[in-house]
Amino acid sequence: MLAAIDISMYPLTGEYRPPIQAFIDRLNTYPQLTVQTNSLATQIFGSLDEIMTVLRIEMARSAAQGPQLVFVMKVLPGLPRPAEAPPGEAPAS
Repeated sequence: MLAAIDISMYPLTGEYRPPIQAFIDRLNTYPQLTVQTNSLATQIFGSLDEIMTVLRIEMARSAAQGPQLVFVMKVLPGLPRPAEAPPGEAPAS
């Protein structure tokens, strides 16, 4: 099943940018996922199973590197990758 996940990471430190950028950079190393970043969040598109596996790995890696983190996610199962849906149109249900 295809899915889209909107995720934000909040490191509980004053130096929050480096851990966020490292997390996004690692997400971009997985060719089976489409990753889009904007000023509010990162959107990940692909197979729900693959996305969740990657997030489990990369969230654990980020947590192990410190500082303490908060992740906020929204999951939309059944949404195609951005290239599969015309801009501004919702996918067919």
